[in-house]
Amino acid sequence: MGEKTQHRLLLLLCLSGLVHSSAGMVFWTAVVEISYAKNDNETVDKYCECGVYGRNSPLAKASGIVTLPKGDPKGCGPDPVYNRNSSSPAWIALVKRGNCTFSEKINAAKSQGASGVVVYNVEGSGNSTTHMSHSDALDIVAIMIGNTQGMEIFKLVKNGTDVHMHIDMGSPHGPWMDTYWLYFLSIAFFIVTAASITYFVFISANRLYNLGIHRRAEKRLKSEAKKAIKRLQVRTLKRGDEETASDSHMCAVCIESYKAGEVVTVLTCDHIFHKACIEPWLLERRTCPMCKCDILKALGVEEETKETLSVESPPDATVITVTGREPIYEVPLTDTAGPDPERHQHLYDNRAFEGESEAVRG
Repeated sequence: MGEKTQHRLLLLLCLSGLVHSSAGMVFWTAVVEISYAKNDNETVDKYCECGVYGRNSPLAKASGIVTLPKGDPKGCGPDPVYNRNSSSPAWIALVKRGNCTFSEKINAAKSQGASGVVVYNVEGSGNSTTHMSHSDALDIVAIMIGNTQGMEIFKLVKNGTDVHMHIDMGSPHGPWMDTYWLYFLSIAFFIVTAASITYFVFISANRLYNLGIHRRAEKRLKSEAKKAIKRLQVRTLKRGDEETASDSHMCAVCIESYKAGEVVTVLTCDHIFHKACIEPWLLERRTCPMCKCDILKALGVEEETKETLSVESPPDATVITVTGREPIYEVPLTDTAGPDPERHQHLYDNRAFEGESEAVRG
């Protein structure tokens, strides 16, 4: 697995974890609607978005008659807690927070057929609620309401009033659902997107501009090089010429010995090369492969654009001329001062190679 693939998988896992953690911080409110009849047969309807769905509760509706535990209003214990043994007619358990876990309260009501469970907060908490967790009690609607609303409903039911309750979904809330957060994220996203696009456009335009300059300069230099090449001396080698007399003379571009009948080009520095080899080289580099002599400068060809062009030169190399037992010279291509026999002279100490050289000369 490549390093880029590993980085992408790591980024995907991080994003997945961020999504899950963000989802865990989001909670849904519940709309609680109650209706009951007064002594004068007047029906009272009350409505508020004052509940919060439990973390493990399905986000669904629930309706039924509000029912209280038989004894302890907190609805704890393994024994039957409610005077109900079925889900018909539908009923909703109203229990107080405390004494046992939320899961135990919810399961006690669920086991006796409740269609939903409403847990109200403890005294002194006002209308505040919490996002209760009940991982051991699933598949039943469970919400929490404040102590004030819970005690109001508790007293009505305790006094014998039939209270019908309907629970419905409200709206999501959390750090990413807040209006100010949405404004902030929208503005931040717009700024980052605009900055990224601007940067991309700037970089692309700059590259295209530099590429255009480079191409124009390269085209101009090639045109100048063509003019210079036409002014170079061209020879056709013959038998008896010094270049064809020995295999030690060879073209530095193709590393092939010269033969009679071949056409060569003589540069301004007096180095010779095959015409077919040196012309493509000069069009691209405009310098002698051996001594780096600039043919444009040597011939006085106008070269106004060369300062704007950065031409890549080949790596440093050494041209070695073998002459048998005589001293040989190592001439670096980047040595602008030219070969210095006093500085570069040394004897080749490979005897086998010297023997081959003598055989060639003989």
